[in-house]
Amino acid sequence: MGPTSHQAGAAGRALTADRPDSVRNVVLVGHSGAGKTTLVEALALTAGALNRAGRVEDGGTVSDYDEIEQRRQRSVQLSLVPVEWAGFKINILDTPGYADFVGELRAGLRAADAALFVVSAADGIDGATRMVWDECEAVGMPRAIVVTHLEAARSDYSQMASVCGEIFGGDDPDAVIPLYLPLLGSPGPDGHRPVHGLLGLLSRRVYDYTSGRRVERDPDPGELALIDEARSRLIEGIIAESEDETLMDRYLGGEDIDLKTLIDDLERAVARGTFHPVLMAAPAADGARQGLGTVELLELITGGFPTPAERAPLTVTAPDGSPRPDVVCDPDGPLLAEVVKTSSDPYVGRVSLVRVFSGTLRPEETVHVSGHGLEDRGHEDHDVEERIGTLTSPFGKQQRTLGTCIAGDIACVAKLTRAETGDTLSAKDSPLLMEPWAMPEPLLPLAIEAHSKADEDKLSQGLARLVAEDPTMRLEQNPHTHQLVLWSLGEAHQDVALERLRTRYGVQVDPVPHRVSLRETFGAKASGRGRHVKQSGGHGQFAICEIEVDPLPPGSGIEFVDKVVGGAVPRSFIPSVEKGVRAQAARGVAAGYPLVDVRVTLLDGKAHSVDSSDAAFQTAGALALREAAAQTPIHLLEPVAELDVVVPDEYVGPVMSDLAGRRGRVVGTDQAEPGRTRVRAEVPEIEIGRYAVDLRSVSHGTGRFGRAYARHEPMPPHLADKVREQAEKGSPLT
Repeated sequence: MGPTSHQAGAAGRALTADRPDSVRNVVLVGHSGAGKTTLVEALALTAGALNRAGRVEDGGTVSDYDEIEQRRQRSVQLSLVPVEWAGFKINILDTPGYADFVGELRAGLRAADAALFVVSAADGIDGATRMVWDECEAVGMPRAIVVTHLEAARSDYSQMASVCGEIFGGDDPDAVIPLYLPLLGSPGPDGHRPVHGLLGLLSRRVYDYTSGRRVERDPDPGELALIDEARSRLIEGIIAESEDETLMDRYLGGEDIDLKTLIDDLERAVARGTFHPVLMAAPAADGARQGLGTVELLELITGGFPTPAERAPLTVTAPDGSPRPDVVCDPDGPLLAEVVKTSSDPYVGRVSLVRVFSGTLRPEETVHVSGHGLEDRGHEDHDVEERIGTLTSPFGKQQRTLGTCIAGDIACVAKLTRAETGDTLSAKDSPLLMEPWAMPEPLLPLAIEAHSKADEDKLSQGLARLVAEDPTMRLEQNPHTHQLVLWSLGEAHQDVALERLRTRYGVQVDPVPHRVSLRETFGAKASGRGRHVKQSGGHGQFAICEIEVDPLPPGSGIEFVDKVVGGAVPRSFIPSVEKGVRAQAARGVAAGYPLVDVRVTLLDGKAHSVDSSDAAFQTAGALALREAAAQTPIHLLEPVAELDVVVPDEYVGPVMSDLAGRRGRVVGTDQAEPGRTRVRAEVPEIEIGRYAVDLRSVSHGTGRFGRAYARHEPMPPHLADKVREQAEKGSPLT
């Protein structure tokens, strides 16, 4: 049996791998609209996994199979498309390009061993793509670049390849060089010359795709001149990354380096992550079997990208945090796998997409499921044992049955009821834990309410499943505003979540204005008298108390002091007065927000031997506090957040101007990393409800921020007056 074999499955034929070195895991990265999903179709068609390529516009692509994706004509989730080429199994991970779904991209990067950056020749490279490149560079992930949209009238492959070298090459632009030049056809009416094939710089061959399949031939003299002009720079770039230190001297000395040596060195440099070739690709024309450049891409993936066995050993611990030996990719080693995505299927229930890093995953096997480190997202730490259900290989909507899944491969596991995205699967008798990958913090709030009583009954379960599937979403039951708040990464993220909640779990919710937790406090010392007397025959009510209220420093809360002398208020009723005062403070004394940072001193009062009661003195305490509030200005306090904003240096000015417009105070700036500045500011929370969206606009998608509660501060008088007006109308400020 070769490296891969076909195994009959329930819904088709599933590719299985026998050895880790027969697997390649590659993730596609690029901005929305760059052509990632279309490229997946083209690669699957060339590899023979599809008989006909679908189109995003028609909702017919294999990776955008979700109904939401088809309606929106945009990827919103990570999807896996396995294909076979030259005896290798290639797991292609298609990721969304829109910033709201960066959590899916992070999961794809975790599951992959190499990244293919998809760049549109028509639209260029956006800031978010540059940031992901830098992240991959920081961890040494091998990368290559493929240029798409070559059919666009304003596209220029050579210019885009040069831009890639400048942006992605950084200090070493010779580490980002094209492997091929375009074979251009005759100019059209608009002057644009279509690309019909590729000129191989190393092989000095022409690969012509005009027939719908790749046809190889010798170059004509004009084509050969173009090849030789660009070939030297490519060879020098490859030799510069070679492990053979004598190769450059031999080349500069005039020695003709043989093609096999160059290709071997190229593949090793790509696998090490030190050389990043630029290629081009286009979808196949109608009736064609191979899209432009797809054969060359598949050859690079299988020959240049690393095997799972070449991945650095993984650091693991026991669930209690005690150290364990590092784990390498070995099918016979201890079981170590990770859930990189969780979804729900209406027919089979929860489905977990799992990358196996060590050992072999088998159906009906009991494994240890461990999830730690995501308590702040509403995911409680858990350690449970679960039985592996059916193993499948996904291909669009289809789930093709697998017998096993070895180290280095990726598969779906059905019916893991407790496993969530980011959880570790390991042997039950030797449980292990991987640290979850870095996930962006959801910072855009959406307050929701159940649409009807029937929806309310299903709401908690539906939201719990939604959050379990997506760690970049957080559910909060705010104890101060009593709102149910869904925190997400952006408006599109919110829309998709609510649509899934409705279509997948049958729960309809209504968005409502998100409220911040305002407070009230006394502006000056005041006194009040609470008189609650009702004596109209029979058992009445009698309680009188006199209090004094003093403002306290921020953060002091409510203090209650008893200074009654002579038993004017019986000792048994003093706790009743305090209870009434605190209850009224919780309800507020001006605009309906909790009262804080005051000292309430009980000075005097009166009681009746028969008619006084606990309830009467509670009422009197509340009345006294309200009367005291009427004697002095009441300040509204608003929560202030500490913002930590990191943006490229060129956006520092616009960011600081934007913060100033939000009543923010910049408290400092410093260098976060080369070319990026950290801006620290304090901003009222009421001004940053949409900051996750607005920062993306101000920084062109290149900024990130964190927020933390700092304190409550007095609200400006004109805004406080507005709050009081809205409170009188019964509509709290949002």
